Amino acid sequence: MMLPSLGLKGSSSMTQINDRLAYHPNTYEFFTQASDFTSAGFLHLKKAVAYVKQAGVAHIVLHHPMQFHGFHTELVAPADRYPDLYQFVEESSKMLIQLAKEQDVQCLIHGSYAHETQQFIDCYSSLAAARHAAFDRMDRFAKLGGDHVMFENSISPIFAYGDPEVESQILRHHYRLAFDTSHCFIYLHGNNKGLQASLLHLQPLIVHYHLVDSMGKVHDSLPLGQGKIDWRAVLKCLNPQATSIYEINLQDNNHCVEQVESHRYLQRLCKGN
Repeated sequence: MMLPSLGLKGSSSMTQINDRLAYHPNTYEFFTQASDFTSAGFLHLKKAVAYVKQAGVAHIVLHHPMQFHGFHTELVAPADRYPDLYQFVEESSKMLIQLAKEQDVQCLIHGSYAHETQQFIDCYSSLAAARHAAFDRMDRFAKLGGDHVMFENSISPIFAYGDPEVESQILRHHYRLAFDTSHCFIYLHGNNKGLQASLLHLQPLIVHYHLVDSMGKVHDSLPLGQGKIDWRAVLKCLNPQATSIYEINLQDNNHCVEQVESHRYLQRLCKGN
């Protein structure tokens, strides 16, 4: 049973960065937001990435912003119905991919979310047509980003892990994958065997994990050990070459206590193996 190296998540705020650096993580994931894509914001983000690199962090991931003007940044949102959202996703993704290539770091883009997804799906003739549109967009970003871009799973049917048919379609596209354990677990309604099967099925293409617990019902982002995921079994299913971070809801975003405690939980689990 392999213990993943410490990976932490935070914004481009120097307060948050320095808090995380105090624990000497192997991976730092930047949680970006729309304000990071103004001229001043993007310059600040670039400097923050350079700062984290100079601090000796081996792996850096740039998480594409989750929201824009009240909507989640859905790849499936059609340009003719949501032009501003479509254009923001297009430009911000290209900017983040270019930064990832310049700095030799990683860019993470969500294949889908789950909140307004159905209203976007309803813009198409079928779920299959909506998924095809999202995959077309991921194909373009994958070609643009190469080994510097990855795509994360959601709870929506557009890009969910846990459905073998959808997973086989994903594998045919040869995407580099980010695997959020809680998203898959929730999509499968708390089925640990299904989660393990998905982890193994997709393992060759997984380059990054979001390790996060859940009760398997709603998006709760729990510290490890506080939900129903069988972490002893999950650890045996991970790609040892992939990076990971603990994507846990924090009581105070300036202090990553819950993320570090999740890592310590896995340490105890491995020692007791």
